[in-house]
Amino acid sequence: MKIFCLAFVAAVPLAACTGGQPGAESGPGLIVVITPSHDNPFFKAEAEAAESRARELGYETLVLGHDDDASKQDQLVDTAITRGASAIVLDNAGADASIGAVRKAKEAGIPSFLIDREINATGIAVSQIVSNNYQGATIAAQEFVRLMGEDGRYVEFLGKESDTNAAIRSRGFGDILERYPDMERVAGPSANWNQTEAFQKMETILQGTGDIEGVISGNDTMAMGIVAALNSAGRGDVIVVGFDGSPDALDAIRAGGMQATALQPGVEIARMAVDQADRFIRTGSTGLPEKQSVDCHLVTPDNVEEFRRFDRIFEPKAAPGSD
Repeated sequence: MKIFCLAFVAAVPLAACTGGQPGAESGPGLIVVITPSHDNPFFKAEAEAAESRARELGYETLVLGHDDDASKQDQLVDTAITRGASAIVLDNAGADASIGAVRKAKEAGIPSFLIDREINATGIAVSQIVSNNYQGATIAAQEFVRLMGEDGRYVEFLGKESDTNAAIRSRGFGDILERYPDMERVAGPSANWNQTEAFQKMETILQGTGDIEGVISGNDTMAMGIVAALNSAGRGDVIVVGFDGSPDALDAIRAGGMQATALQPGVEIARMAVDQADRFIRTGSTGLPEKQSVDCHLVTPDNVEEFRRFDRIFEPKAAPGSD
């Protein structure tokens, strides 16, 4: 197994290898989990949640990263096919660019269960389970409006243009913020979900348009770069609202550097995908529609302790009469 893992990592950089020898799975089969880079804490959390749930159900696992590269994703799907996977859990590398890879897996008899991002096709994946990005964006924007007092100049940071979620979140923000004529959007740069890029662009905006009261960000990774740039410029007074529910964002809310975020339950979604894959493998059906969405949660200083990374903490209630 050590030899196989080393050989595989040499062939596919940044891929994590677990499980038994090819064709020798001892449990109900192999589930391959493919996500973007684990450098992003959201993708790392969903991959770990999917892997953990699959192992709880007795499956071998193979966890891979495509780095938002559709060509690399195609190669990883080939790997899943070669390994005789029972199912693929996929956070894909593009709504259009991923259609061919998902179709190829289906034609090879391997069902795909998409998480976080949809593709622009139906009938080739068994499930497409995503956060309700529009709902999450609207609750974030409503809180942003409240914090801004329905008035002021603000900046919106957009995500990667090829990611459907970026457009959906921006539309959700806009549908709320446009209702308030005293709120003025002075800039709307894309920072491609990247913290360093967001830091640099926020610095530039502050130098050219320093008179702003708030920033709303399409994800928390960019929000962390924004907060760092604001602190560097001595502008800790600027309101920052994000989207994702990352550990760094929750810590920033506790510390006062951010005021809110919309937490998308990526851990819950990843577990749902594995449960549906298991049901499909055993029965040939999930019993559910292909397109499914899970609502996001607004996280503020008042409720931040109810959450952990991309998940809500549900504490069991004590039994009647217990201490």
